[in-house]
Formats: sequence, structure tokens, C-alpha cells
Amino acid sequence: MTYRPPSPYAPPRRRSRRLSLPRPPRPSRRPRLTRRGKVALLLGAVLAVAAAVTVPLLLTRDEPPAVEQPRALLVPEGWRAGQVYTAVDRALGLPRGTARKTATAPGTALPLPPAAGGNPEGYLFPATYPVLSATTPEDLLRFMVTTAGRRLGAPRIVEGAKAHGLSVYETVVAASIVQAEADNPEDMAKVARVVHNRLARGMALQMDSTLNYALDRSTLDTTHEDTRTRSPYNTYERKGLPPTPIGNPGDQALDAVIRPADGDWLYFVTVGPGDTRFTADYAAHQANVAEFNALRGAGKS
Repeated sequence: MTYRPPSPYAPPRRRSRRLSLPRPPRPSRRPRLTRRGKVALLLGAVLAVAAAVTVPLLLTRDEPPAVEQPRALLVPEGWRAGQVYTAVDRALGLPRGTARKTATAPGTALPLPPAAGGNPEGYLFPATYPVLSATTPEDLLRFMVTTAGRRLGAPRIVEGAKAHGLSVYETVVAASIVQAEADNPEDMAKVARVVHNRLARGMALQMDSTLNYALDRSTLDTTHEDTRTRSPYNTYERKGLPPTPIGNPGDQALDAVIRPADGDWLYFVTVGPGDTRFTADYAAHQANVAEFNALRGAGKS
């Protein structure tokens, strides 16, 4: 039964002998802060705000560092292994010769085909490679050779090489010559046909590019003395393909070797920029060479 206090408007009742229930306590007055209490309360609020600021700062210190953005190392088509080594050393900030030593070190064991004999020339595939601060010369060289292995192991390369009576390695050798001798897909396909035609006839290739590789240079001028250089890369004196690639060919040069243009050409010479002349007639070739020499002498090519 709920107790209700007597209403002042009700008529008076007789006092009961039973004890009346106590009145509810009056609400106490709000305590007033002393000066010392106010100071303590203010200090606590300041500490709470400071703690709220400090926690995010501590969490920020524990966040992982930003992901490093890789730098790019470009290996153009036709570069020789020596040029690639120099670029790797420069990209990694290493002393000159470090990448070359790594490539030839017994412990490196790059995934090269047996026909390469441990020489990565021709298998440092032209492409753009990512470089990080933790990248090593072995990492980069292995990546290049692995990339070449995937590209050269494609069915179109394997079957195309077989169709021309070549191994994949010999196809890379031929493609490296095509890459060095021509600068556009159309001429590459024609130079590849010259290579196939000469090999089929048992003729010496007589390519200046292989001679330049033997002499470790790049030039358009080849002398009669140069053609007597004693080297397995002197294709003026030695028949067949050179023993290794003379550079690192790209996809276009490889495609040219497995799908050469149709033609009976045996000779070619680049008389001027964009003017490479192909012929099966030696006399016509000699005339083209004479025109090339005349333009070179006049400083026009």
C-alpha cells in the first residue's frame, strides 16, 4: 500500500496511535567547491586533454613506414651485356664492375640454357625493371634472365626456330644480329631473310655488327684490315653464326627471325637514314656501297 501524505485540503482526522512513517528527506544543497577543489578539478581536465592528445601521437609513432616506390631501370633493345652491367651498377649505386662479377660468379648460377655456357649475353631481356633500395645485382640479373626464358620458351619462338632448322639459342644469336643491323620492323624482316639465305647457301654472313662486337666498338666504318681480325665473331672470314649473341634482342627482332620477309636478297647496305637497300645482285650491291661511301665522305650520312 503506497503512503500518501495528508492533503492540506482534507478534513482533519483523529490522530492514530500508530507511528507515522518518516517524511522523505529534503534534498541536500549542492556542495560548493573550495578554491583548492577548483584548482584540482581544472588540473584534472588539463591532464585528460593532454592524455587524449598524447595517445594519437604514440599511435602515429607505431604506424608502419610508407611503402617504398620502386625506381625504373630501362634496358633498351640491342644493348650488349656490358652496357646492361654498367646500367645495373649505376641504378644500384655500386662500384663499376660489380654486376659483371656477379653475373660470372659461380655462386650466382643464372637460369641460362646449357647452350649459353654460362654467358648471359642475349638473355638480359630488354624491358623496364623495378629497382628498390634492397635490390641486389643478382636479383636484377636473375629477373632479366628469367624474363628472357619465359619469352623465348613461348611456342611461337620454339616452333618458329624449328621451322628454320635452328635451335632457340641460334635464333637468339640471329636475332641479335638483326637487332644490330636494322632499326625498324620492316628492315628487320628483310635482314633476317638475308641471314637465312646466306646460311642456306653456306655463305659467310659478312656482318659489320659481329665484327664490331669482336672489337668492342660501334661504328659504321669497317676497313679491310678490320675484316682480317682473328676472332670467332669475324663473320667475314668464318661461316655460320657467331658463337654467342652479340647483344640482347627484343621481340621485334625475334619475330623477324622466325617470320622473315620473302625475298632472294643476299646483300644489303644502309645508304642513308631510312634508306636500306636489299639486292641479290652483287654488282648492284657494289654500286650501293659506293654511293654509301661517297655520302659518308661528303658528310651526308
